Amino acid sequence: MKIALPADIAELIEDGATLMVGGFMGAGTPPRLIDELVRRRRRDLTVIANDTARPGVGIGKLIDAGLVQKLITSHIGTNPETQRQMRIGQIEVELVPQGTLIERIRAGGFGLGGVLTATGVGTLAAEGKRTIEVEGRAFLLELPLKADFALLNARRADYLGNLEYALTSRNFNPVMAMAGETVVAEADDVVPIGVIPPDAVMTPHVLVDYLVAKERVHG
Repeated sequence: MKIALPADIAELIEDGATLMVGGFMGAGTPPRLIDELVRRRRRDLTVIANDTARPGVGIGKLIDAGLVQKLITSHIGTNPETQRQMRIGQIEVELVPQGTLIERIRAGGFGLGGVLTATGVGTLAAEGKRTIEVEGRAFLLELPLKADFALLNARRADYLGNLEYALTSRNFNPVMAMAGETVVAEADDVVPIGVIPPDAVMTPHVLVDYLVAKERVHG
């Protein structure tokens, strides 16, 4: 695990990269990393996330800047700008039920071939997807999701890179940490090894490639 600045990470992320971004309505989304991607104008991104928050918030900043080419998400109802770009064909949006989305990410991270779910059977969501019958019941085969980078936000990290999350930040961040080729965690606070109780560590350091610490402000 390496300590890095947001600029270091933005340098690694090329145009056209696929990003998993943790968080729920901006909570658990890494703000400094998002800001740096906007500043560097990283374009044609594919973003996998629960939502796009709101204009000017979290992933909404990437949407505002027109940097997202494709979005795989569970809902866009809180961001009118995402809806506008989808309507005019500026952004491709794949809407995935929330439970299915997290299971597809988990499948990608755990090396599974897919997820069988009854959600969406007999609806528009089933179009173009393989249907498998199990004990007389129909299921859709939903394929795994992986990403070039998983961008996470942790409440605390230690100097090894063990991560602790707060509240709803735990919904997507720990699972995305398994499914990103390169895992980057932005921590609100970095503490000495041993301060975070072992049972509070949701993402172990062996999964984290880069840790972005919060800058200290003096005066």
